[in-house]
Amino acid sequence: MRPRGSFGGRVSPDRMVAHCLLVERPGGLLLVDTGFGTADVADPGRLGQPFVGVVRPALDRAETALARVQALGHSADDVTDIALTHLDLDHVGGIGDFPRARVHVFGDELDAALHPTFREKQRYVSAQWAHGPSWQRHEAHGDDWFGFTSVTALGDDVVLVPLRGHTRGHCGVAVRRPDGGWLLHAGDSYFHTSEKETPPSPPVGLRVFQRLLEVDHLQRTHNQERLRELYAGHRDEITIFCAHDVSEFEALATPVG
Repeated sequence: MRPRGSFGGRVSPDRMVAHCLLVERPGGLLLVDTGFGTADVADPGRLGQPFVGVVRPALDRAETALARVQALGHSADDVTDIALTHLDLDHVGGIGDFPRARVHVFGDELDAALHPTFREKQRYVSAQWAHGPSWQRHEAHGDDWFGFTSVTALGDDVVLVPLRGHTRGHCGVAVRRPDGGWLLHAGDSYFHTSEKETPPSPPVGLRVFQRLLEVDHLQRTHNQERLRELYAGHRDEITIFCAHDVSEFEALATPVG
């Protein structure tokens, strides 16, 4: 994605990504977020002209999650589960490419997408789940993960971590690494790698963009602060990355394990 009006990275990054994570598990493959799908590539109009005109996604079929999974020698049916940080159009567009997969999402987020308020209607594209996915609705529980409560575990190796604020039911997805550490896909809880540091220093355009998209400012900023604390205290044990920062994507471009 090459956002309009970046002014060479001074206002906003001149390049952003839709970072997905593929996890090989004994029972099948798990995708964390799916980015844009093949149907988005075939019909960009369903994403809405304002989004396409401002964000300017490449919409290259070779960059879809399906194409990348196939390039690794797998088929779409090998993906048995998809865990979504949230249902914004740049995170969920590819679920239709994996029709047999169970799609895991927090209940509040599913409610927001299926029964949106007037404001929420602008961010969700129902055509992306018109195929009738196998939704796996999860509610917050009392479990704990590094001080984050109300997490939901998908086995011993994958945890949904509530990080609300950007959307009604936004979450992070934590995946245990083969070495015993963790990867935390933090979705859109932040947009720029500097937001893990104290003080954060994202470009001004990203600050404004996040404020415009948030549904709960206090929750979003509180969770950003909690992520900064997690990063400061556990950076050797937990690798935190967001959905759109190019530098974080490139640092993790080599498969783990």
